[in-house]
Amino acid sequence: MVFTVAVGVAGQDRLVSGEAVEFDVRVAGVGSRVLALMLDLVVQVVLYVLLILTVSASAASILGPAADLAFYQGAAVVVAVTVLVGYPLTLLTLTGGRSVGKLALGLRVVRDDAGPIQFRHALTRTLVGATLDWPGFVLPGLTWAVCLATMLANPRGKRIADLAAGTIVIHERTPAGWGWVPAMPPHLADWAALLDLTGLDDELALAVRHFLARNRQLGTRARARLGYALASEVLARTSPPPPPNVPGWLYLAAVLAERHRRAAGRLAAARAATAQVWPELVSAVESPCPSR
Repeated sequence: MVFTVAVGVAGQDRLVSGEAVEFDVRVAGVGSRVLALMLDLVVQVVLYVLLILTVSASAASILGPAADLAFYQGAAVVVAVTVLVGYPLTLLTLTGGRSVGKLALGLRVVRDDAGPIQFRHALTRTLVGATLDWPGFVLPGLTWAVCLATMLANPRGKRIADLAAGTIVIHERTPAGWGWVPAMPPHLADWAALLDLTGLDDELALAVRHFLARNRQLGTRARARLGYALASEVLARTSPPPPPNVPGWLYLAAVLAERHRRAAGRLAAARAATAQVWPELVSAVESPCPSR
């Protein structure tokens, strides 16, 4: 768990923690979510047709005349449930909150505290959505209207499935960059150079950066709680452990600084390789724009 504090709304589409620390995420509006839903619907229709054709062809070749109308009707129901429930459940779980439509629109389902969802969140969201809002097997049409009304009325655009699962939909593509990165503590540089950072993903690294950049805005207890939670999660995903008696915040700063150093090194190596093949391109990228 990256952030364990409650999250509220700042203005209309930004999130703040219970300690009034703003997170760099934007809540998705109804328009972008509906468009993502339409893209997912197209994918589901195509997937349904392909599965129906596959099942029909397989049944005709294997069962022959034994495959009667009742069989095909039952198969159609199973395929429909697979597409309408299995599709979102599988993708949300495997991709950490993205479907094809959400990926195309730069959206993502996250927990209320802005952390990544787990299987239980995806399962609750999918099952409640399938019955009570979208696709709404219970009273379809009415449930769609209730779903839309709930999204419009909720300040964070939550539908019934989001309320039940404790999730929100946010924009992943924000104009804000990484910005400030902590400096490497000199006495930890040799240790940090040996770190295995393959398990440290962008989400956790960004959470660490947010914490280090804004920890002075937190209360003492909240700062200690968040720092301990982040340090524990980073420690579980990296090796070797830090030297004895290193404060948690200093450990996090060293890990983040080393990750940034390696990323900068890879970028420099890529530019050098590009310069050997296409030097004009590198010159154009690195040269400042002429003033007007």
